[in-house]
Amino acid sequence: MRKPIRCILLIDDDPDDNYLHQLVIDESGLFDTVRIVENGQKGLDYLAQTDHPDYVRPDVILLDINMPGMNGFEFLERYGQLNQSLRSRLVLLMLTTSINSADTKRANQIDDVKGYLPKPLTRAMLEKIMNDYPREAL
Repeated sequence: MRKPIRCILLIDDDPDDNYLHQLVIDESGLFDTVRIVENGQKGLDYLAQTDHPDYVRPDVILLDINMPGMNGFEFLERYGQLNQSLRSRLVLLMLTTSINSADTKRANQIDDVKGYLPKPLTRAMLEKIMNDYPREAL
């Protein structure tokens, strides 16, 4: 059996989605730790708090687009300016309900975004992430 990925960071403002997605992640056994923040600014804050005792550098970031305060695309603008040591160790993926083709096109033009997944998150999606971005790459 493959070792689980250490940490997944969900950046999403919807508490129902976060609850469901944490359940799917926990039940999969593929990730040791789940961290959840409610908007892009809180995501950046989490990534910068490396000296906090609860900090675990995320291997995978799942990012929603439509959030109050700082949306997913605004997060990506700032994320691209972060030092590499603060970014996801494996992959950043969009996880969203947006079916707007302009959002898909925009996301696909951003180098940091490696995929665009429709909500809700499923175990099959998590297994695909594990297969496409193995922990051995760390």
